[in-house]
Amino acid sequence: MMISRRNLLVGASSAAALGLAGAAAAPAFAARLGAIGLQLYTVRDLFAKDPVGTLEAVARIGYREVEFGGGGYDAMDHALLRKTMDRLGLRAPSIHVGYDALRQQFGRTVAMAKTLGADTLIVPYIGEEHRSEQAWQAALANFERFAADLKKDGLGFAYHNHDFEFTAKPGGVSLYDRLLKQTDPKLVKVELDLYWAAFAGEDALAVINRSAGRLYAYHVKDMRADRSMTAVGDGRTDFAALFRAKGSAGVRHFYVENDEAPAPYLPDITTSFKTLRGLRF
Repeated sequence: MMISRRNLLVGASSAAALGLAGAAAAPAFAARLGAIGLQLYTVRDLFAKDPVGTLEAVARIGYREVEFGGGGYDAMDHALLRKTMDRLGLRAPSIHVGYDALRQQFGRTVAMAKTLGADTLIVPYIGEEHRSEQAWQAALANFERFAADLKKDGLGFAYHNHDFEFTAKPGGVSLYDRLLKQTDPKLVKVELDLYWAAFAGEDALAVINRSAGRLYAYHVKDMRADRSMTAVGDGRTDFAALFRAKGSAGVRHFYVENDEAPAPYLPDITTSFKTLRGLRF
């Protein structure tokens, strides 16, 4: 479902063009985020040791959505995870699934997604062996095949970027732009990691607007002046400016993520949650 402007809220920008915090104040009627999500890779060390306790801690902070990724979740008791989420009032709209898992264990992966209550499967990364022009074309064909088969099961498909999709340009065209131009926009969606787009030197606002209609979700993480990763609110990114962008209108989910969150992890994700909860745009 598409989110209304009233409930939306996302954005980020690059070191080059993200717009810094301190831009013009939003008007009194500005939108705010509804449910704020967490990519569980952020707390993967905690989750691997105590998945139930970690979900309880995440819910206590105020998160209402989680995205599974890392921490060994794929080998856990998915029925127990779903039962725990139901008890805590959490949802898992999407899950990260490896490219090879979709190629080799498609049926098992679909069953896992449905048990967890997900509506979308996301490929979060693709290895260097798939980044040549010919290999990427083959991967894009597989993405379309995955998406078409998932649709038959009532599920969606999206791809999550890092920086290399923008910096690798076989044949003079970036992997990211090849994905946009050469896959069916009705089938293959994008989970845009705002930090990594910025880290690649992209104008995040421009990426958002040229990806309009393809964006399923955002990964929201902040960037310091030295381009290192940090909790939302502790960096320079003007998220409000990005969340106001016309291209953000169809984004359904906003997941906090910090690949490098420092132990003990919970203070970091608390800072991000409070920043986004208070954000108006």
